[in-house]
Amino acid sequence: MSIWHSIEKPTLLLDCDTARRNIHRMCEKAKTQRIRFRPHFKTHQSAEIGEWFRKEGIRAITVSSLDMAKYFAQHGWQDITVAFPANIRQMNTVQELARQIHLELLIESPETARALGQYLKSPVDIWIKIDTGAGRTGINWRQFSEVATLVKETRYFAHLNLRGILTHAGHTYTPNPEEIVKRYHEAVERMNRLRRELKRYCLLEVSVGDTPGCTLAENLGEVDEIRPGNFVFYDAMQLHYGVCQPEDIAVALACPVVAKHPERNEIVIHGGAIHLSKDYINNGEQIIYGLVALPEENRWGRPLPGAFVRSLSQEHGIVRLSSTDMEQIQVGDLIFIIPVHSCLTVHAMGSYLTLDGKTIHTMNKE
Repeated sequence: MSIWHSIEKPTLLLDCDTARRNIHRMCEKAKTQRIRFRPHFKTHQSAEIGEWFRKEGIRAITVSSLDMAKYFAQHGWQDITVAFPANIRQMNTVQELARQIHLELLIESPETARALGQYLKSPVDIWIKIDTGAGRTGINWRQFSEVATLVKETRYFAHLNLRGILTHAGHTYTPNPEEIVKRYHEAVERMNRLRRELKRYCLLEVSVGDTPGCTLAENLGEVDEIRPGNFVFYDAMQLHYGVCQPEDIAVALACPVVAKHPERNEIVIHGGAIHLSKDYINNGEQIIYGLVALPEENRWGRPLPGAFVRSLSQEHGIVRLSSTDMEQIQVGDLIFIIPVHSCLTVHAMGSYLTLDGKTIHTMNKE
């Protein structure tokens, strides 16, 4: 029996088989190339889904906050990297976690290194955050002297074990698969150039992590660790960039149709910014807040050509459709929105409904 009849409001659907397939594929890729795989759990944020990784042999994970680290530590994960620059105002939480698990932190300033070194009583591993082109955070890879200063500062403190240099090559997010692979390998080369320069001080590992590069690059290169996260579900943005195929996308937001406006080929759905976030794709012609699919048996189908969410307010979504698609959709029907950014939609929704009718909670609903 279909689960569609039970859905009354925006509901995040999860295709477990597709997600498990995505996990297995990335695990096998890392294993084949003898690279440590430390997946980022900020996408799924679920202890139950985390167990799917454990069944593939994963024992070390990445998270995006100390709260997320605490949640997964409570569910048995004992080796966790917090992939966000260490916040020295949270020192008590850092110390609490460091006493319980093997904790790894990111730094990019001597001030943070000194604060951690002077305060912590339990050992932590340290990664120096490097900017290889994304321009968000980290020390620019060309600034060798700044990185070297931080290496020396970190090694001064007994409880800080300098593990290596780490980057997130966010500039691989571009709608050109060949360019994605090029930028991934460029980032890896920049990290290794910096590692060779720092060899005079100590031996360091290299950690990289972005879904586009780790998915499309056949050879992951001279790295010790990869940390992609979005690959577990993918989304409309990854599809737009050519990173995945529609059948790889493992989540969609089921939304009730609440109004039709045939005169402008648009429908109104119960599904807004508080469900999907306001991340968007700009394809050069329009701003897209989500792709649109219709039900096919017990799953959603492929995205409808030319259909998209054109605007979002708090609870409303305005969906543009072709006149042909308009005719087959009625008020009260469900349509399925493939989110632009699955990580943010998961965070907003807090739970999943699987295609066999089971509810899976994230850390935000426990």
